[in-house]
This record gives sequence, structure tokens and C-alpha cells, in this order.
Amino acid sequence: MSAQSYDAVVIGSGVIGSSITYELGRRGLRTLTIDRNGGAGLGSTSFSSAIVRFTYSTYPGVAMSYEGLAYWQNWREHLNADDDDDLAKFHQCGMATLKTTGGHHLKVLPHFDSIGIPYEHWDLEAFREHLPELDLRSFGPPKRPDDDDFWDDPTELLEGALFTPEAGYISDPQLAAQNLYRAATELSCEFLFNTEVVSIIQNGGRITGAQLADGTTISTPVIVNAAGPHSRVINEMAGAMEDMSIGTTPLRQEVHHVPSPAELDFEHRGFSIADDDNGIYIRPDLGNNILVGSTEPDCDPLHWVEPDYQGEINAGQWEAQVLRLNRRLPSVGVPHHKRGIVGVYDVSDDWIPIYDRTCVDGFYVAIGTSGNQFKNAGIAGYCMSELIAAVESGWDHDTDPISVTGPHTELTIDMGNFRRTRTINPDSSMSVHG
Repeated sequence: MSAQSYDAVVIGSGVIGSSITYELGRRGLRTLTIDRNGGAGLGSTSFSSAIVRFTYSTYPGVAMSYEGLAYWQNWREHLNADDDDDLAKFHQCGMATLKTTGGHHLKVLPHFDSIGIPYEHWDLEAFREHLPELDLRSFGPPKRPDDDDFWDDPTELLEGALFTPEAGYISDPQLAAQNLYRAATELSCEFLFNTEVVSIIQNGGRITGAQLADGTTISTPVIVNAAGPHSRVINEMAGAMEDMSIGTTPLRQEVHHVPSPAELDFEHRGFSIADDDNGIYIRPDLGNNILVGSTEPDCDPLHWVEPDYQGEINAGQWEAQVLRLNRRLPSVGVPHHKRGIVGVYDVSDDWIPIYDRTCVDGFYVAIGTSGNQFKNAGIAGYCMSELIAAVESGWDHDTDPISVTGPHTELTIDMGNFRRTRTINPDSSMSVHG
């Protein structure tokens, strides 16, 4: 076999693309992963809040995320890493989803009960025990600071929270992608960085290869598009959008890092909080900081951008998110120095990913991850390898969607939930809690 011929090519070496590469390598496939960046995890993955949670509104979403948890709990074993390897660390701090009338917690509870995911109903007394500094009044619906009602003094209290003790976060998402990259190279998977695909080659509607910007032609029967914000460009290049009912669009996002007061010690006493009442989510961050992001409330404009967009912190969004945080945690204050990350998410029309084959034989997609799929990297790679193996062996996934059994939990994951031809899911939260 020539050096330019591979069993599969993966476009994108973020945490999803690197996980797919690793799983294909474990199956014995000779793979090449191509990325326009200089290393693994340097794109959207590095902007991720990396919260590990299970609060999805569909059964497949909850099942996939709960299976995904097991990968982080067994990360060293999953990677077959040595004891002295520097690995991404899972911080199991738990997550509180604040309850609002008719809120998101009501959608997830039936799935938690069906699967057996541990949870606790926290009332106000429970919050006083765990984090009494929280102001649990109802500030919603979310507003911006220039709204005349933003500083109203509410009298009603929230109902409490749904607490999932097994939730947590990964402190270094980029390192997680690099861990997968190193594990894949141990299986002789190859990577090409600082390299762009400029053409997808087909013969009779079947993938046969790809051409690179330097003129190199790569021969392969399988290409996986895991290109993040560039996914639409790659799909157009392959002519794979003909039957896609769900599209993907790059969305500007920013998260902020705010110092926690020493007496609050949020790094050790805190936990992730999904606060739809206030339009934010937060989690502990190393160095006694608080990471705060947006849940895309209706009052905040969405900024759709080009895939290569690079920007700086927006003063208005900084003010909105940090002041919302201060309404919930008044002791935090507003720091003079604005710290945060501005990135781009690959957002699908219903904020649910597309893990699927396409109308072009041999061309697969793992796209539209919408800033909420980092937690699923391990199981997403496994599911895509299962799907590719089935379809390449003749399985008609479009007519009879495959189901994948989670290796750790034995939960059934219906891959039809993530098809490119689905209708927009009305039960989707249409947002991200990290």
C-alpha cells in the first residue's frame, strides 16, 4: 500500500475528530487525519467549557452523555496510557440545574428515571447547606443590563434545583484532544497539520480521495468530516448537502473567567450551575476562578460569523454575563480586567449534532456539535466507528438506523436521532449549558 493511500481520512483533529481517528485505529484501519491548525485540539475544542452533564431533552442525548461520562472516569484506561502520561483531568463537582416554572429539568427527569441516573432535588435549605452565598430569587426572564427592569428587586424565589452528583468538568479540553492524538499515533494513525483539503474526489458518487492545498492527492474510500466551524465548507466541497434537512452554521461565542473571592472558594466548594432563569451557566475554574457562559437567552443576539472568525471580548456581552453572575452570586463583584475566550461553535439548526453518513457513499459527518458535545467525545468516536463499519458493510442506515450499545453502560443509543435528514427537534433546548 502506497504512503498516499489510506482506509479512512478524517478532516479535523479536535476532540471529536481525534476520538474518531482513535476508534478507527483501534479497529485496525490505516487512517490519516488532516487539520488546518498546527496541532490537535487547537480549534473549537480549545474554546469549550468542557462541562460533563446529562441534562439533555431526548433519551438518546441523555444516554449518550451518560455513557460519555464513563470514558472520562476511565480516561487513562481508555487511552491505554502510561501512569506518568499527562492526561486531562475530570473534576467531579456535580451540577445543579436551577428549577424554573415549566423549565428544562422537567424534560430530563423522565430520562434520568428510565436510565437510572442519580439525582437529588435540592430545596432552598439544601442550597443553604451547600452554597449559602447563592441568591435564589427569580430574576427571569433573562434581561440585558441596559433593560430598565434588569435591576428590579424580585420577591419570588426559585423552586430549587435538580442536582446530579456525577457531573463535572474537564479542566483542559485541549489536552484531552492531544491525549487522543497521542493514543492514536501509538496505533500508527497518521496526522497532517497546517494542511487544508481543497477538493473531495469521487467516482460514480463514491468517495475515492481528497486533494490537498499543496497538490498532494490522497486515496481513500472513506472520508469523515469533523471540521467543526468549517463543516459546511467541506460538505459543499463533497456535494453532500443535497438531502440534508439540518444545516450547520458558525456561531460566535465567548465565555468569561471571573476571580472568585477567597472566602467563597468556588474552585473547591462550587459546582456547575445551569441558570436558565438568569441566562447563564457557570462552573468552577482552576485557580479559584468562575467560568461563566451564556445559555443563549432570547434577549441576547446571536452572531453568525465566517468559519475563520477571530474576535476579542465584546464589552456588552462581558457586562451582561458578569452582571448576571453577580445577581446570582453577589459577593463576586465585577473585576476591572476582562478575561475570557472568544471562539466559534459549529451550530446545527436544532443544536443537536449530526452523526451520520451522507448521500455521497463513503462520506460521513460528525458535525453541528454546537458547543455541547465535548463531553461525548469518547462515545461519539465509538458510535461513528460503529456506523462507518456497518454502512461500509452494506447496512442501509437511512432506512433502518443503527443502534449502538454503550460499551460501559450497555445503554442503547439510537443513531437515528442524529441523522442529517431529521426534522428539527421541538424538544431541543436550542441552547448550550456547556
